[in-house]
Amino acid sequence: MIRFNFTKTPIKHLLLIAGVLACNTLVAQKVDLIYTTSSERWVEAKRFLKKNSEATADITVYTDQKLQEIDGIGGSFNELGWEALQSLGAQEQQDVMNAIFSEEGSNFSMCRMPIGASDYALSYYSHNDVAEDFEMRDFNIDRDRYILMPYIKAALAIRPDLQVWASPWSPPAWMKVNEHYAMRGGDFENATDGNKLVSGGEILNNATGFKMQERYLKAYALYFSKFVQAYKNEGIQLAAIQPQNEIAFQPNWPSCTWRPEDMAYFIHDFLGPQFEADKLDTKIWLGTVNSGDPNYVKTVLNYKDTSKYIDGVGFQWGGAKAIPTIHKEFPDLKLMQTENKCGEHENDWTSVERSWNDLVHYTNNGAGSYMYWNMILDETGASAWGWPQNSMVVIDKTSKKVTYTDEFYLFKHLSHFVQPGDFVLKSSEGKNHLAFQLKDGRVMVLLNNKENVLKTINLKVGNQIVGVEVQPTSMNTIIFNN
Repeated sequence: MIRFNFTKTPIKHLLLIAGVLACNTLVAQKVDLIYTTSSERWVEAKRFLKKNSEATADITVYTDQKLQEIDGIGGSFNELGWEALQSLGAQEQQDVMNAIFSEEGSNFSMCRMPIGASDYALSYYSHNDVAEDFEMRDFNIDRDRYILMPYIKAALAIRPDLQVWASPWSPPAWMKVNEHYAMRGGDFENATDGNKLVSGGEILNNATGFKMQERYLKAYALYFSKFVQAYKNEGIQLAAIQPQNEIAFQPNWPSCTWRPEDMAYFIHDFLGPQFEADKLDTKIWLGTVNSGDPNYVKTVLNYKDTSKYIDGVGFQWGGAKAIPTIHKEFPDLKLMQTENKCGEHENDWTSVERSWNDLVHYTNNGAGSYMYWNMILDETGASAWGWPQNSMVVIDKTSKKVTYTDEFYLFKHLSHFVQPGDFVLKSSEGKNHLAFQLKDGRVMVLLNNKENVLKTINLKVGNQIVGVEVQPTSMNTIIFNN
């Protein structure tokens, strides 16, 4: 052991000693790494640190610069997901739900649900299909009691504080100009089993598909209020609603376009006042916005005092080009990515790369919440309208085999650790990493090694530089402990 006589040691030597001790303290800070590749899933690495005090940082995390707060991360409840899950035995069903919602699993904290039929419903329906029932006497959630509600309650049993928000793909058909759930007929893109809308019933120019008469607008506001209240009576408190899914899209499944001026009018004169009158705690968000033109959102927010009713804006992936402008011009507005890109049922690492790029884009432009689309689907991945899409979990209804896809692990790498109340941290520029400040004081770096080579990435977190060895083509969660 070396002993120092501090009463006789020169000051410059004391400073050197202090520096050595400080460096040893920094190196001693515990760092954990979990990685996933296409062949190795959720591996807790044992040896990965490369100590080099003279290394130049590849990525710098500014621990003193918090950005947006995290509101939640999750996916979507849909009827076809619940149907696929029901093909398993009780224990196997529980295992899948635990993998998604438990603290040991993906730990999802926020999910969406449809109001009425989505494109992954079993068929068309709304919560009041009685034409011109403007007083909503026949409003009901009876179908949901047997399909969506058990799905949501199974999640709440694991994660009681799960936040659930809702949006319609279409109003009741009798409230629409063409009196049909869809906006176009026949086959459309990958939806090869499209509805047979009567020729001439299409609405293809982003004109408002809703009947803008006052009696319909009043009835629709009441429809939303009754939906929120009905779910609350069943023990499910909805955190928010977004009045229209994909507000500028005309597919051959449930849909309805709205001009921004008309949506602003609906929120300002009908929906907001209805929620106020009924003393609802459920928030109203503008969304889901799939227009890349930021003027869509600005038109709504700037209409009279409509913004007083709007708690945030949800962007579907078609709105990627708009979110940077909205975040810059409305820096205090909460933002969400409402639907991860659907994919084409490939369910492989190419899906991870696509989803990663969107996750970085939306997070770096202010999004505090991020939603996967279908959490669970069967082996076909097909919607009721024929489009086969990706899911986090694939269940073969015949063989009963359960497969957790690459995207499942991408989201687990994020949501297992990052929870509501955590913060995004400012970090150096780059498209292959994100950084977060966790509530318990730890710093998390999510790192994507897109290169097919073993690499050492030098991370500077606060005053510490650590070289982290990451596997070829891998997703990595790096935790800097207190």
